[in-house]
Amino acid sequence: MESSGVEGESSFADLGAKMRKQWLDAIPSALPSSTLSPRHQLEAWLADMVREGASDLILRANGRPSMRRDSKISFLPGSVPAAGPMIEILTGILGKDRLEQWRARGSADAALAFDGLGRFRLNAYRQMGEPAIVLRRINEQAPRLEALELPMESLAKLALKKRGLILVTGIAGSGKSTTLAGLIEHMNQNVERHVVTLEDPVELIYKESRCVISQREVGTDCPSFQDGLRHALRQSPDVILIGEMRDAETVTSALDATETGHLVLSTLHTVNAPQTLERILSFYPPEQHAQMRQRLSDNLVGVLSQRLLPRLSGKGLIPAYELIVSTPHVRELIALGKTAELAKVIELGSESGLISFNQCLRGLVKERKVELEDALAASDRPEELVLALRGITSGSQRAEVRENTPLPPGSEGLRINRQHP
Repeated sequence: MESSGVEGESSFADLGAKMRKQWLDAIPSALPSSTLSPRHQLEAWLADMVREGASDLILRANGRPSMRRDSKISFLPGSVPAAGPMIEILTGILGKDRLEQWRARGSADAALAFDGLGRFRLNAYRQMGEPAIVLRRINEQAPRLEALELPMESLAKLALKKRGLILVTGIAGSGKSTTLAGLIEHMNQNVERHVVTLEDPVELIYKESRCVISQREVGTDCPSFQDGLRHALRQSPDVILIGEMRDAETVTSALDATETGHLVLSTLHTVNAPQTLERILSFYPPEQHAQMRQRLSDNLVGVLSQRLLPRLSGKGLIPAYELIVSTPHVRELIALGKTAELAKVIELGSESGLISFNQCLRGLVKERKVELEDALAASDRPEELVLALRGITSGSQRAEVRENTPLPPGSEGLRINRQHP
């Protein structure tokens, strides 16, 4: 924990850590389900999860309890309660309205806190007709940008912009929420703003510093993202965070907000910037594509796409990322719909603020932070990554590859397959 200059804060944090350890030590490791009540069994599994530093706990009625740590699944002792006790647990956690949503739609989201264990995001769903839940740990403190191993300087500049649309993209579990929290916290520590968040559910609870942060939960504080966005403009916001772009109405409302002088942050489940643009356009009929490309060209100020890779040390994950920021050339390519050419411009990285996945992956390999095999598996263009690691930056230079060109440690076995006429 970083010191804020308040006398006694470090000792207070140390005391809190000691109290949590004592609490965890007091909770037994998961025992057979007949020994503990379903609620206490859940707390025991959560305690195991916290002890092990796992990110997710997966529980399915009558199944084996499991958890995810560093992207790998492992199993816990005991057996998950049957459907009846599981629904009893869900009733206490979800409440009447969200339980009805679960019954009607087959899934529902919530956030909850356990004394001594922390805060968790819960997704309740059905599988084979029976209840199941996944709980994900939520950080208790907003992360600092400099601690995320992302392009800190570029992201800090984006966070302090007064208007525009910033998108963080990636698959589920790639750290999008953490990055958004880092951006909000950077504002919170550096500028005076009113930030309105629309989340489903509210996960991290911010501690206000220089910003006023109003956190609204979809389903509790507003019926939908769209409704929350419409009313957010009347709440004197400087910044609006939308948990996820899900449809045309949400995108249109977000762009309306940027055009009235607001900074909007959101996420999409896409893997890179070109795919992000195509996904947004797919929300609209073809006759609106030209108009939407122009609006995106005018308002999009940055797209960060990220993926998590296992560290070479075997402990934890590290982000690989692609970043584009708004430049005259990027805006022109977006307006003209030249996403394929945009991908090439990003890959070349010749313009300030553009970082391709391969550029990032090459750095991670050279700095011995990830295994070469993991970098190649994460790359959209693994062959080009091999060439880049050999010091070749364009296809026209492939014929000049020398067999003795050195590669980073651990990649000596890589060879480039040449095609002979």
